[in-house]
Amino acid sequence: MAKLKLDLHEIFNKGWMIEKELQKIIDEAVSKKISLVEIIPGKGSGQLKKSVLRFLNQPDIKKLYHRVEKDDKNFGRIFVHFRF
Repeated sequence: MAKLKLDLHEIFNKGWMIEKELQKIIDEAVSKKISLVEIIPGKGSGQLKKSVLRFLNQPDIKKLYHRVEKDDKNFGRIFVHFRF
């Protein structure tokens, strides 16, 4: 199964860049029909993870994917599943 991965550690404090990278990876998954995107906001204070989840909950983004899964073994990881 093909999967894309986005690690946000390098840009954790650049809000505008985070949304840009999230949009880019979602668009890439849709255009290439990739069924899984792994997003790594890291553990930290949890603010970046909340920001990622808010982004994914926007109506125009939410309609593009099937479901979001928070990794129960690793707090700093989110999976976005697509159906094609």
